[in-house]
Amino acid sequence: MKTMKHTFLFGILYSILLFTGCSDFLEVPPKDFMSDEEIWKSTNNADLFLNDIYDNLKTADQDDLEQHMDQLSDNSDIGVLRHEGYRYIGQAQIAPESYPSRFWDWENLYTRIRKPNIFIQRVSESELPDDYKTLRIAEARFIWAYFYHILWMSFGGVPIITVPQNNLIPDMQLEYPRSTAAETFQFIVDELDAIYNDLPLEVSGDDYGRATKGAVLALKGWCELFHASELRNPANDTERWKAAAKTNKALIDLNVYDLVEDFPTLFLQNNNEETIFARQYGPNKGHSTEGRVGPARVGDMRGGWGNFQPTQDLVDEFSMANGKTIFEEGSGYDPANPYAGREKRFYQTIIYDNSTFHAEIIQTRIGGNNEINKGYSSDNTHTGYYARKRLNEDKDPSAYFDQKSYQNYILFRFAEALLSYAEAENEVNGPTQEVLNAVNRVRTRSGNLPSVEESYGTVTKDKMREIIRRERRVELSFEDKRWWDILRWKIAETMPDGNPGVMNRPLRGMEISENPDGTLNYNIVEIRNRLFLPKMYYMPVPQAALDRNSEIRKQDGGPDGWKNGQNPGY
Repeated sequence: MKTMKHTFLFGILYSILLFTGCSDFLEVPPKDFMSDEEIWKSTNNADLFLNDIYDNLKTADQDDLEQHMDQLSDNSDIGVLRHEGYRYIGQAQIAPESYPSRFWDWENLYTRIRKPNIFIQRVSESELPDDYKTLRIAEARFIWAYFYHILWMSFGGVPIITVPQNNLIPDMQLEYPRSTAAETFQFIVDELDAIYNDLPLEVSGDDYGRATKGAVLALKGWCELFHASELRNPANDTERWKAAAKTNKALIDLNVYDLVEDFPTLFLQNNNEETIFARQYGPNKGHSTEGRVGPARVGDMRGGWGNFQPTQDLVDEFSMANGKTIFEEGSGYDPANPYAGREKRFYQTIIYDNSTFHAEIIQTRIGGNNEINKGYSSDNTHTGYYARKRLNEDKDPSAYFDQKSYQNYILFRFAEALLSYAEAENEVNGPTQEVLNAVNRVRTRSGNLPSVEESYGTVTKDKMREIIRRERRVELSFEDKRWWDILRWKIAETMPDGNPGVMNRPLRGMEISENPDGTLNYNIVEIRNRLFLPKMYYMPVPQAALDRNSEIRKQDGGPDGWKNGQNPGY
């Protein structure tokens, strides 16, 4: 399939970025450059600018596939100790002067927001056709809403800037105070409501990857779900859950999207029927996914870096084939044979000891070709597992790093919409038939699991909540979702029963040893301790941003409890 074109001449792109930032830089640009005025005289040229904005969508693939948000969570270990997630998140060494900027880059996100601001202003002032203005401005507003939602989830309330700032313009406002978290949320959903009717229901060909009505509902529904969850809704206002359920139901009822029956190919087939919105890649673009994520050794060949290393806790969340968890009576789970009889998604997501990858046996047991490395002295797995999800087994492991993946990075897909709807509706009305139907569509894909009713019979609201949360963790693993779920459910520091939260427990793996008679010993081992402090539900506003913005430093107290503009605890 074709995808939205992101490739253009370096000279043109350089000109776009240069001349919009300082229009008097040169009186006469070189012939291979495009002047600022020329950009806004044709739809083709303006599209080049907008395509560059799409290229700035923040994803793990684009920014750094060596690190991933699941590696900050309880789903995966960090590849090496130098990774920011290990120091700042795993050891709670987070401060306004030092935090994982690759995940929460305040400065970079505002740089990315400035580009849609420029586009919207210049296209609005241009003589381009009205229908072009309506459509493309709506796309730009969607993208800035997307960037603002990352800031909102990360920092709470942030400055809302909707004009391109320029310090060369006299009296231009350069310092903005923080809006509250509630005001920032409202800005995002209002923007999405405003542009909904200006966007198409579907796109095709070169327009794949552009914003659609489905993308708007997916982003809005996710923000509303986050806004309804305990972190942002401690009083449990039911109206927030109703709003999230309504938006996600509207997305489902568009009847545009469906589940891809073959789960493994979902991530390798770009722009399929399950994809709602994805960061697009083309041939020879993107990273070497297999090289960065694939197992360290494949047979006798040096493979990848193995950066996704599933934890024992994630492995334990995969159900048995009968739909029961390994901890439930009647599941049939055998601790002496822990990988037998599990649900299909387990085998499609996890590489475990003695499993086959690229027609080779991967052994993470002591003495195996990928022997567990608990000391972080090699690229071998630290947990006894690698991730299989998103890896293309047709690629030659001996040349992993020479091969680009060019698979799209899915930001929203239909399975998530189903689970988001089920979660919100369950909080409002309990496990209604509509809730069960939505969850069962995900569970029973390709015969993966029986329905909830077949596994459990009649379930309570609390049991349904437990099932939905487990489904989200398993279904959406390694898709940048788990960290945000941990935060919004507020289970990182302390659990509802008073036990340590999921981020205050040791990270665990599986160490396997072989007896002389060939039988195996399976021992769950602690890989490293972690520490999560209450303040870490929000990131600190960078000290550099505070130093430059006196308006933020004036802000004290208020509904978000700021101290001199900073989030509590920092």
